[in-house]
Amino acid sequence: MASSELIEALQALAHERKIDEFYLIDRLEASLAKSYQHILDLEWDARVTIDRQTGHIYVYELVPVGEPDEETGEYTEFEERDVTPADVSRIAAQNAKSVISSIVREAGRQSIYEEFAGRVGDLVTGTVLQGTPDFTIIKIRDGVEAELPHYDVKRYPGERNERPNGEHYRHNQRLKVLIIEVRDPGSDAPRMRGEQARPAIVVSRTHPDLIRRLFEIEVPEIYDGLVEIKSIAREPGARSKVAVASRERNLDPVGACVGPKGSRVRMVVEELRNERVDVIQWDEDPARYVANALSPAKVDRVLVDEENNYATVIVPDDQLSLAIGKEGQNARLAARLTGWHIDIKSASFTGAPLPQADNMLIDEDDFDDDEQLCAFVDDEGVRCRNHARPGSIYCGIHDDMDEE
Repeated sequence: MASSELIEALQALAHERKIDEFYLIDRLEASLAKSYQHILDLEWDARVTIDRQTGHIYVYELVPVGEPDEETGEYTEFEERDVTPADVSRIAAQNAKSVISSIVREAGRQSIYEEFAGRVGDLVTGTVLQGTPDFTIIKIRDGVEAELPHYDVKRYPGERNERPNGEHYRHNQRLKVLIIEVRDPGSDAPRMRGEQARPAIVVSRTHPDLIRRLFEIEVPEIYDGLVEIKSIAREPGARSKVAVASRERNLDPVGACVGPKGSRVRMVVEELRNERVDVIQWDEDPARYVANALSPAKVDRVLVDEENNYATVIVPDDQLSLAIGKEGQNARLAARLTGWHIDIKSASFTGAPLPQADNMLIDEDDFDDDEQLCAFVDDEGVRCRNHARPGSIYCGIHDDMDEE
């Protein structure tokens, strides 16, 4: 390639890729200097200059002059000796290809970073391009790809797993994902394994904010700010709880999120591959909030210890397993959602009924007469848990107490 053709090619590429022409030439000069130092077996460093008009290439050896600096041991003055070889253009053309490829790749990553760095937390729709055991490549649009990592974090502690358990993707499948990171190509932070070959954008299907963005799409009241999502607790692929509150007095936030016949929440569940989503009412009263968070279990009462952030929940015997959930899932999600440590106890386990408190959720006055408990109390102070017989305050076992 002639010198003039090289400079014309560089100018055309710089214009096409929107790369600074002088930056491109400077990078090529630096690369050529290292190559010529090795090819010509120079004793000292080399410097290469490319004439911006003609494209002629000149190679100089930087020969030190004088004595080195006493502190650093480095020379400060150099004499440039012309060592330009006869076939300088051929060697330059060979180096230009690799340098240009590197610059174009870096420029592309920088362009993507500048566009998407401010979009962390946004929901985007992409198409699955390729899957590997460690990550899936998602095409967001032409020329822009994202990485959905699902590494084995035990084998690779520094990596992520952003794929819910049980999810598998097929080629060309469309997915909604959340942008959680955009890698800065100019960062001085330590590089991740294979980062240069991996997309700069990292997306997630496990992040709690994915549910928040999906509800914003499906529920206009959330998008308009009439309903607020206060908290989200999630076990990806299995179950999630969402606490919502209304900023309008006459607007039911749970009903707005669920939609007519469950249509709105169903769209979210389908996008999450049938992950169960519980929408509950947020409340300023911690007792009511904790009780709501344990839905669908019914709660008798909640005693709150605000100093220790501890809530003791009393549930009917037949609701205990439902309140705790499979492998403790319901209680665990409720604790994450509310931020309270929750201790769940059955009514029978507590023995005598707890004294009525200000934060009781079900008042005794709400019970019908025929549902009153037996009034018998044994010598140890434990009250009988049987129901009283009609017309009596005692159950059938202790009915003879009436005669006494």
